[in-house]
Amino acid sequence: MTADQFFWMLSRVSGLSAYAALAISLLSGAAIRSGLLGDVGSNRALRATHEFTAILWIPLGLLHILSLLLDPTARIVPVDVFVPLLAGYDAAGRLAVGLGTVGFDLMIVVAFTGWLRGRMDRRAWTWIHRLAYVAFALSFLHAVLGGTDFNEPAVSALTWSTAVALGVVSLGRALWGRLPAG
Repeated sequence: MTADQFFWMLSRVSGLSAYAALAISLLSGAAIRSGLLGDVGSNRALRATHEFTAILWIPLGLLHILSLLLDPTARIVPVDVFVPLLAGYDAAGRLAVGLGTVGFDLMIVVAFTGWLRGRMDRRAWTWIHRLAYVAFALSFLHAVLGGTDFNEPAVSALTWSTAVALGVVSLGRALWGRLPAG
């Protein structure tokens, strides 16, 4: 295996792992705040899962970015990590990378304000925290448009099913608010 192949494989694995951690974090967070799962929403293990995966995606996302920066085939430069739509690709490639950039930037804001929760106005924190859904949607589109593993049925099925599950839970929460527990 060459260094280029190693960094390409590492970027794929870390990107999918970051997506999985982010999906689990959002699904567990939505479950905590809705009554869709009854008493499970007040479970300490579910809260711990949310808090752990809310942090876990950060090193995985950083590893994804670092491995792409080190892979000369990817043609990603440091400015592409922070400024969307500059990557040296065609329009579709720039869009895919740009969506990942904006999603990553939003999740950094959400994570940072998560640590500041006790020091922020509750309403401001809530609205900033909800940006995690936007960031997830952007990350999902980044994966679908730029990911190379979607021809694999298992990857495609897991990615789409987590997005649909989060969409259903989020739509239920938006339409009906917090449902009474069990």
